[in-house]
This record gives sequence, structure tokens and C-alpha cells, in this order.
Amino acid sequence: MSIIADITIVVLVLLGAGFALIGSWGLVRLPSTMERLHGPTKATTLGLGALLLASIIYFQARLGVWTVHELLISLFLFITAPISANMIAKVHLHRLRTGRETDGIAGPPPRPSEEGDWASFEAPRQGTPASTADN
Repeated sequence: MSIIADITIVVLVLLGAGFALIGSWGLVRLPSTMERLHGPTKATTLGLGALLLASIIYFQARLGVWTVHELLISLFLFITAPISANMIAKVHLHRLRTGRETDGIAGPPPRPSEEGDWASFEAPRQGTPASTADN
């Protein structure tokens, strides 16, 4: 392999491993569910993308073969990570709204202000179909 390919692979593997480590550490250490979403959806996704790119370069430089597997994995990862994070955030906000949120090992979740400062958080009102304020 050429020295440029070797250096590129080493940089991408170290960058990918660093992002994956930081993302995993953030998943464990951040205090609330909403903050914990950033670890796996942002940093770990970028880390895995860098590792897969290093794999593409390695197999091209070593065997002279272009593989599509890594590109498909990256595409699947970059499509599904934001969608799953959005769904987890919506469930979290729904549980906060209905009062079914339980405190985990990280402590209680932050409460929104009375003005409803979260983009998709709206306090339940009496007489609405999803309201638990009637009970």
C-alpha cells in the first residue's frame, strides 16, 4: 500500500474510534434522556462513518476492489439514526406531558418552563382528547 493510503486509514480509524468513544461515553454520562440522545446519534454515527470510510480505503488499496457494503451500511446508519432519535425524543416528551416519566439512574429529567419553551412540547389542556388533566 502507498504511504498516503496508510496515513489516511490511520487517521480515519483514530478519528472514528475517538468519536465512537466520546459518543458512547456521552450516552452513559449525560444526565437526561434528551441529552443522552446526542451521544449515539451524533458522535457515534460520525465515528462509525469514519471507520467505514477507512475500511473502503483499506480494501481498495490492499486488494484493488471497490466494495459497496460499507457505503450501504453508512447510508443505512445516516438515515436511521436521526429518525430513531426523533422517535425517542417524541416518546420522552409524551411521557413528560402525561406524567408517566420515571426517574432513571441519571436523575429526574429537566422540566420545561410554563411558557412551553420546547418545540414539540405543549402542556395538556382540559377538554382536549390527549389531556390527562380531566382525570
